[in-house]
Amino acid sequence: MSLVENSSAGSPSTRYREIEVSGRPADMGRAIGEAAREEIRGFVEVAVEQVNKSVRVSRRKALEVAASCVPLVESYAPDMLAELRGTSESAGVSLDDLMLLQVRNQLKPEKETGCSGFSLSPPVNATRRSFLGQNWDNDPALDAFNVVLTRRPRGKPALMNLTQAGLIAYIGLNEAGIGVCLNTLPAPSRAVGVPHYFTVRGIYEATSLVGAVSAVRRARRAIPANILMSTPQGPADLEVTIDDVHVLRDPGSGIVTHTNHCVHSDLLPVNRDFPELIQSHPRKIRLDQLLGEAGRPLALETLKAALSDHQNYPRSICRHPNDDAATGFWRTVFSVILEPDAGLLHATRGNPCQKPYETYRL
Repeated sequence: MSLVENSSAGSPSTRYREIEVSGRPADMGRAIGEAAREEIRGFVEVAVEQVNKSVRVSRRKALEVAASCVPLVESYAPDMLAELRGTSESAGVSLDDLMLLQVRNQLKPEKETGCSGFSLSPPVNATRRSFLGQNWDNDPALDAFNVVLTRRPRGKPALMNLTQAGLIAYIGLNEAGIGVCLNTLPAPSRAVGVPHYFTVRGIYEATSLVGAVSAVRRARRAIPANILMSTPQGPADLEVTIDDVHVLRDPGSGIVTHTNHCVHSDLLPVNRDFPELIQSHPRKIRLDQLLGEAGRPLALETLKAALSDHQNYPRSICRHPNDDAATGFWRTVFSVILEPDAGLLHATRGNPCQKPYETYRL
């Protein structure tokens, strides 16, 4: 087991704390628990409170759901569960509490985050490398639990995530050139299944789009989700339901975009059955317009500007607090642009119109 805490240049107000671990699953878990103990404990303390901002659920019921998912995770990915057990031991929190962090989105109505994202093929941008990015719109109270976590597991690709401490996987990239952005996809769900973040971790263990899709398909999933990806085979988007994985590919423009509604033709009827999540259609239209009208090749600064766009402010791509009864307290907590081919993660700690992008290296 090894643990490295990086102290790169940058202000704490604009840069997330960096943690790097390596070794066997349980050892990595113990190192994560040791390094991020305070963030993990803080996240555990507010987890049910965060859920109750959307739907009332008791802590007892939430822990019952979390515990019921453990056998499914054991079957799907025993190494991941071993890592989580190591984190539990070192951070001094129960395994059920850690599992609660993974299943929070199974306890809510079909809404968790409202995000706008893109994936670009190499010929479209100035660096000739893949680009992937999004704004993460959520409760700003969660910022205190975010870290940049690099894992270097034995026999599997290294991965770097911008994540709430305690999650088994989140937004980021691996050393095989796969990048992952995440957003909510309103569609039917079920209370118990393999939690979403474990299938995301499965994607990071893949080295191709086919392997990534397989990692998601083989799980008995609990919730729908959207996974916007950069892969060695080009940009792609996975609209994941509990029954299938629908793959969207580059339509010929070199750009794939997504917000929070179904785009695949097979899933369009779902949009009629679920309310639109925080102005999803206008945000996608605007993102397509900004990237479509920008000159080629696209530069990193152009992408940053698109994620800072304020059309329809405050309900814009760069989102700010507003009077929406359900999600008006949400804002863009961070903005992230990934260069998976180069192992680079650029992220703001706050709205990209107000905070600079800091760079982290895998």
